[in-house]
Amino acid sequence: MRGEVYMSKADFFALNERQLAKGKKIFANPRNAAAGSLRQLDSSITEKRPLSFFAYAWGDVSVETWTTHGEFIQLLKTWGFCVNPMTKICGGVDQALAQYVHIGEQRPHLDYDIDGVVYKVNRLDWQHRLGFVARAPRWAIAHKFPAEKAETVLNEISIQVGRTGVLTPVAELEPITVGGVVVSRATLHNSDYIVEKDIRVGDRVRIQRAGDVIPQVIEVVDDGQHAQRDVFAFPSNCPICDSHAVREDGEAATRCTGGLICSAQAHERLKHFVSRNAFDIDGLGGKHVVAFYDDGLIKSPGDIFRLTPEMLHKREGWKEKSILNLMAALDAKRTIDMPRFVYALGIRHVGQATARLLAKQYGTMDRLRQAMLDARVIGSDALEELLSIDGIGKAMADDLVGFFDEPHNAQVLEDLLASVTVESFQAPSTKGSPVAGKTVVFTGSLETMSRGEAKAKAETLGAKVSGSVSKKTDIVIVGPGAGAKEKKARDLGLRVLSEQEWTILIQGL
Repeated sequence: MRGEVYMSKADFFALNERQLAKGKKIFANPRNAAAGSLRQLDSSITEKRPLSFFAYAWGDVSVETWTTHGEFIQLLKTWGFCVNPMTKICGGVDQALAQYVHIGEQRPHLDYDIDGVVYKVNRLDWQHRLGFVARAPRWAIAHKFPAEKAETVLNEISIQVGRTGVLTPVAELEPITVGGVVVSRATLHNSDYIVEKDIRVGDRVRIQRAGDVIPQVIEVVDDGQHAQRDVFAFPSNCPICDSHAVREDGEAATRCTGGLICSAQAHERLKHFVSRNAFDIDGLGGKHVVAFYDDGLIKSPGDIFRLTPEMLHKREGWKEKSILNLMAALDAKRTIDMPRFVYALGIRHVGQATARLLAKQYGTMDRLRQAMLDARVIGSDALEELLSIDGIGKAMADDLVGFFDEPHNAQVLEDLLASVTVESFQAPSTKGSPVAGKTVVFTGSLETMSRGEAKAKAETLGAKVSGSVSKKTDIVIVGPGAGAKEKKARDLGLRVLSEQEWTILIQGL
């Protein structure tokens, strides 16, 4: 069963009263209290916390005996699960929006916190057709309520440096409670945002928590003194390593050029490397790798796997059990799947979805590395193959090629691969699929399905969907208005199918 664990407001206030009576720290809000309760390593502590659960979906079942999501919700009730009483089947957009308004009106009176509603397609056959993009379903979407706003004073603008060298301005605020959380810092995004909003140190500003989570400054509230304050001068040098900070044409971001000499970038890259969606090493969080880096224990990702018990014995907070647990966790991560490994490298513009695309296209790290080196040659087959991957454009291709071409990155990668085994990408079984392993291109208008739906279906059958036609393309599916791609396919003698012929092929008729 899938659902959401939460803590009611009444239970939250009662918990904080008990915490105060015991002289312990109180929780900021019910969300933090619930999340903290679930993260306890000692389950007996979790057991004592007043947690509740709303069920709303299933994880894995032997067979779906229901045809709609609504039917399943009713089954949940008969099985004894608690279902949110405001769940409703709506007959159209107008009814769905009316329910959104209704829930928004009831929001202050509910005994639990919510930040919006989720609309879902009811029919399961339509859910299956729509499928997923990356990790999100195409058949569900969240509609957030307007964020809560508050006013406070901006005391200072500090600059953070990220793993790719981006300088991000941060508003240091007079602490204020917004949506039950004390906010003292908020993002200012980039230099353009500061100029556009004319934000100055000392201003009174209006802030909000976007999605009830991320604090942001939305506007300046003129207190009559704004014009007398100094305009903020965005730094031309990195505040960490003092290297030049430059802004490339067409980009909003300003970047530190210090690269490897910039400790802030090294910190963030190592934190990214051990993050949850990358190597996710139990017992080794971001604060640990920063401390290890600053004390000279590690300088690169490969050093993490060379940590020994002797190196940690006299460090504060590291006892024999925690050290043994870390050593076991490191051993467990010496073998990792290719998408996680590629994502962990922290290549600019390469997120989880792109890392999976690359793993699927090239299969092994050796092939990916060689292909990126070969793609340095303009007009090469390797570059054409990279650019043909649906979702990878020129800017991302340049970053990929540049990453693998940079000598220090190659050295770091070799060093890491000496300690880590990257498993070859294993695509889901597509046995019996007539298009498994084929590269396909859709062009022109599709009449019986959307372009996104067609691509998703092809990928589930083991095909590689490309955005351009080349001699490596196996099948081109054409619709009305196909144009140049159809002409090129026919000139190259490729297999060209109509939408109907494609449908017949994948149905095995």
